[in-house]
Amino acid sequence: MRFKRASFLTKIVVLALLIYLATALLDLRGQIQALQGELANKQEQAAALRQENEEKSYAIENSDDPEVVEEVAREKGFQDKDAVLYIDVAN
Repeated sequence: MRFKRASFLTKIVVLALLIYLATALLDLRGQIQALQGELANKQEQAAALRQENEEKSYAIENSDDPEVVEEVAREKGFQDKDAVLYIDVAN
């Protein structure tokens, strides 16, 4: 059985196809890396939100505890009525 040699045009078409597929593959690889970075960022945000939810759930469950109420008030910027406020005027 004899094989017919590929023509010059066929070789050019195959070469162009291979170049196109290689560039498309590199583009997809870049997109995958970008999406993996975005996924890692979203996972960090989700972990931070879970931590915040746990803290708020703890505050809600222990809302009758005066220490927890005082801690939440301090986080919100409220101060004790007997607290002394110092203002730094050096800036």
